[in-house]
Amino acid sequence: MNARTPAASPVQQRLEALRDAMRAAGVDAAIVPSADPHLSEYLPERWQGREWLSGFTGSVGTLVVTRDFAGLWVDGRYWVQAEAQLSGTGIEMMKIMVGQGNAHIDWLAENLPDQARVGVDGTVLGLTGARALSDALSPRGIVLRADLDLLSAIWPDRPAPPTGPVYEHEAAFAPVSRADKLGLIRKAMADAGANAHLVSTLDDLAWIFNLRGADVNYNPVFVAHALIRSDAVQLFIDPRKVPADVAASLKAEGVELAPYEGLAAALAQLPGDTTLLVDPRRVTFGVLEAVPANVRQINAVNPSTFAKSRKGEAEAQHVRAAMEQDGAALCEFFSWFDSVVNRERVTELTIDEKITAARARRSGYTCPSFATIAAFNANGAMPHYRALESSHAVIEGDGLLLIDSGGQYVGGTTDITRVVPVGTPSDAQKRDFTVVLKGVIALSSTTFPRGIKSPLLDAIARAPIWASGVDYTHGTGHGVGYFLNVHEGPQVISYYAAPEAHTAMEAGMITSIEPGIYRPGEWGIRIENLVLNVEAGKTQFGEFLRFETLTLCPIDTRCIERALLSAEETAWLNAYHQTVRRRLSPHVDGAAKAWLMERTEELA
Repeated sequence: MNARTPAASPVQQRLEALRDAMRAAGVDAAIVPSADPHLSEYLPERWQGREWLSGFTGSVGTLVVTRDFAGLWVDGRYWVQAEAQLSGTGIEMMKIMVGQGNAHIDWLAENLPDQARVGVDGTVLGLTGARALSDALSPRGIVLRADLDLLSAIWPDRPAPPTGPVYEHEAAFAPVSRADKLGLIRKAMADAGANAHLVSTLDDLAWIFNLRGADVNYNPVFVAHALIRSDAVQLFIDPRKVPADVAASLKAEGVELAPYEGLAAALAQLPGDTTLLVDPRRVTFGVLEAVPANVRQINAVNPSTFAKSRKGEAEAQHVRAAMEQDGAALCEFFSWFDSVVNRERVTELTIDEKITAARARRSGYTCPSFATIAAFNANGAMPHYRALESSHAVIEGDGLLLIDSGGQYVGGTTDITRVVPVGTPSDAQKRDFTVVLKGVIALSSTTFPRGIKSPLLDAIARAPIWASGVDYTHGTGHGVGYFLNVHEGPQVISYYAAPEAHTAMEAGMITSIEPGIYRPGEWGIRIENLVLNVEAGKTQFGEFLRFETLTLCPIDTRCIERALLSAEETAWLNAYHQTVRRRLSPHVDGAAKAWLMERTEELA
């Protein structure tokens, strides 16, 4: 009797459908990036083609498919996850090493034959990426076709673009008016010599227009484009998304609403004397294809990127209040967790449910700011682990539980990671925890020159970790928005990033500090606080800044190897816990308050 041929998996079937579409289009390779027409980090379902094709659920990765090969390029945050999720699919995990962000482009240039043809949907291909592809492929006569949306031919039930309504960011929490923000943008345009500016990134749009939406999970943004000119503003958006009162308010302030699909026609009609400001890292190749050749383009960082990163004092005060609400929710959650762990059945999925419910009871809360990471023991070694119904751990016995979570509040965005003991942590786990804490304290305590390039600060947090012979494969810090994206530029604390001019640290920026240690198959530790750049004085050597720690939640001293902390580090931790106790006490009572008091006791 003949053995039955195993049925192809859904991923294998989709790959074969893609290869059929490639043959029909006459291309030898297809690139499927993790992107939408706005280069968003978190994608509306319509543009989650890479996940649909590969089965890999991580937020970042590039899929390349040829007639006889399929590879997914991912960085170190996702190696363990990708290896597991790609098993049996026929897709090979390709590791992106430090400094190899264009590794998939290098592979194409080295492995495709001369005169080959590469297909990609230009509407989701970043302009910078398109330029890198052209530079690498054209010397070999390899042609890039950016006019192909191969997914449309093979994805029969592809979701439609989102249609959630937009709404005004409450005036009480939006201290700078829409008119003033547009004035700021126009001044920056004029300073750059531009009379028009294209904005496609959703958090920039939400900030400029003081609007919020729900088109993207975890980020209160809406799908749109804007064309800002010296004397006019067009917002390209599905009109069904704009309530009548919001439309009237926009019209009264000179903002013309136009159909989302109308952007290409508007760009094509730009007069020849237009000078268009575009951010090459924040706009797609396909969108710019519509711009006439005689329109001069200026490439520069979006002015709104700088402006929204520098929170004013009124916004900072709202963020501080949101941190108190968030910290109170965490006291409630952790007091519950301590009361049930190793007594009742608790899973990683339970953590997500309980922590979200605790936040939902707090004033100003709207939604999580990203998918909660609740990772017990070995799962914690995957920095971007996600517990699923089909695969998750029961939290019991001894070890460490890592929880990375956050909330969107009308007055701010939170992002915090804490590690807590389950049963009795080992001496090795305590040593790793304490070393990570030393990194947090080292950077949190730093005073630094205003304007320093943010990647240069990375080594301060890593130094105690490097001293123990360990490193980690993610950045130490990212910018955070104001009731906007939890990941925001232009600043980034990571030696993997280039210390470019636009990464300069300025007062008002909110950034995470989150070093870690990850031991595959054993445990992971990350401690994360958000900090605010505040003025630290001026000397004959210039202006200086320091960090104000915004996050309010105890760091679990049960995980500390006391002998590894210096007197200065112990003093920092005690002072932090004093602040946490003082700020959160008025917002909690009962078991949550008792937990707060116990966890903020002074470390001798």
